[in-house]
Amino acid sequence: MLKHPLPVYDINTLKESRFSPKDFIADHFLHYLEEHKNLRFPHKHSFYQLVYFSGGSGSHSIDFVHFPVRGGQIYFMTPGQVHSWHFEDQPDGFIVNFSEPYINDFLANARYLQQFNFFSGIAQEQVIDIPENARPEITAILETIVREGNSNAALKDDLVRATLVQLFILVSRYSGGDAIPISNNYNTVVLRNFQKLIDQYYKEKKLTKEYAALLYITPNHLNALCKDVTGRSAGELIRDRILLEAKRLLVNARLSISQIANELRFMDNSYFSKFFKKYVGVTPEVFRKQQVTKEN
Repeated sequence: MLKHPLPVYDINTLKESRFSPKDFIADHFLHYLEEHKNLRFPHKHSFYQLVYFSGGSGSHSIDFVHFPVRGGQIYFMTPGQVHSWHFEDQPDGFIVNFSEPYINDFLANARYLQQFNFFSGIAQEQVIDIPENARPEITAILETIVREGNSNAALKDDLVRATLVQLFILVSRYSGGDAIPISNNYNTVVLRNFQKLIDQYYKEKKLTKEYAALLYITPNHLNALCKDVTGRSAGELIRDRILLEAKRLLVNARLSISQIANELRFMDNSYFSKFFKKYVGVTPEVFRKQQVTKEN
């Protein structure tokens, strides 16, 4: 099994102020960039991250979906996603890194973040343009988070976490609608469990019937449920997760295509390459070259 094919940064490995807890960092973006110059290269986080650009230009990518950098833009990253950025003009703004326990220790509902689309792990839903008239309010909130996060004031972490929740709610309104209340109905629970199983077994199990068996339902039932809730079949959700991991591994030039095919449990390099090209439109080798070009 491959070990750490891409740099994976933990909050504990990043420099923090003497007053910040080990699972939280907030800073002005320019200062953060100066402290962590190597983070412009593709890497992963073991924590949640949000960045608000108040100015600058260039591009950034989340799981190989590329976005232009512009003022008034806020983006969210979930643990495990591959991220990189390239700036043409000096960017400014704010950055906040926090672990899941940092928020969950404060909230009664451990699944609170799941109601916000920008924490879905789907890159297209994670970048939001804040309306110009709302930017002063967002800036003020982030200034509060940075100031309190780097202070030693009493109950400062509770104030930071309450302010973060306020930010999430406001941003969700600018993303096209209010947060979707967490549902515990049968279909939602089964889909959530299915997605967790995919993340756990996508290398070993590639067939709908294998996951249906783990969920104690029929393949047809699972497929119909997925289409009803997401508009996509169960097989497509499994396939998309395999392709995403393949892309993440291909960013690491030290790994051969054969090593990646083996890591993802494909029969051989040829079968993996045909599978990848069928759904991505290019071979793994071409995809790798394209990513190198985009980053340079």
